[in-house]
Amino acid sequence: MASAARALGALLHRASSFSSSASALRSASLVHRNGPTGGASLFQGHVARRRIWTFQPLCMGRRSCKIAGRKGAQNLKKMKRNSKIGKEIVAAIKKGGPSPSSNTALAALLEKVRELDVPKEVVERNIKRASEKGQDTYTEKIYEVYGFGGVGMVVEVLTDKITRSIADIRNVVKDCGAKLADSGSVTFRFRQARVVNIKVTDADKDQLLSVALDAGADDVIEPNFDDEDDSEEEVLERFYKIVTTSENYPVVLSKLQEEGLKFETDNGYELLPLNPIEVDDEAMELNKDLVLKLLELDDVDAVYTDQK
Repeated sequence: MASAARALGALLHRASSFSSSASALRSASLVHRNGPTGGASLFQGHVARRRIWTFQPLCMGRRSCKIAGRKGAQNLKKMKRNSKIGKEIVAAIKKGGPSPSSNTALAALLEKVRELDVPKEVVERNIKRASEKGQDTYTEKIYEVYGFGGVGMVVEVLTDKITRSIADIRNVVKDCGAKLADSGSVTFRFRQARVVNIKVTDADKDQLLSVALDAGADDVIEPNFDDEDDSEEEVLERFYKIVTTSENYPVVLSKLQEEGLKFETDNGYELLPLNPIEVDDEAMELNKDLVLKLLELDDVDAVYTDQK
């Protein structure tokens, strides 16, 4: 009788442990699907520490995984933008003081903050950081990388510790099996331009081409519509890119406004590949993994590739 009681007790204990483990697993998976607040970012070392999850997102098939990946990329893009502005605020205050009335660079940044709807706490945190003892100013750096399938990458960095940033980038590149390139080895494959991004759902192609022509734009780049596996939601996140010079940029915006066409808030300059390279699926995935890991670094602001 005692033996049977002990056996029943052990069975109940195992059932209780299994229930607790399953509950913990569900909670961890739910947290991961929601993602870290704001996503991983350049500013995470300074704005919010990056969270590292031990569980992969729960995806039901390829489509769900792609949607989860796209939403994560959107959060990452937004957080990178906010973090860059935060660092620029620190740099502007270090150089010209905390008063927008006498610091034109800071005044311009605060105006940009309002346009982009950057959270107030990001601004306040970095204004405070600029006055902290021992806080260095931020420096822009460019690093170049040879990816896979002949693809080149340009990594833009805004950092207060150059030695840290290069060490972090070197480790990621090495771990992914890629290679750091010498200065000038990759950048010549890109051109810098002002770009206006318009969602495909916010403009008719012919109308957009007409507006761009009238405004004196250099080019209109269409998104890739060839992937039949993309969901409707993914298609809605595609953008036309109107390419123009810095001098002509306000003219393009004015023409778009006259036509009532919506466009993304100014994100500054972009690097556009001169001759995009087509690669196989394996190289494409390896390059994607490398880019995402680079973007997870606190100091990295943007990564451009010439992959088609």
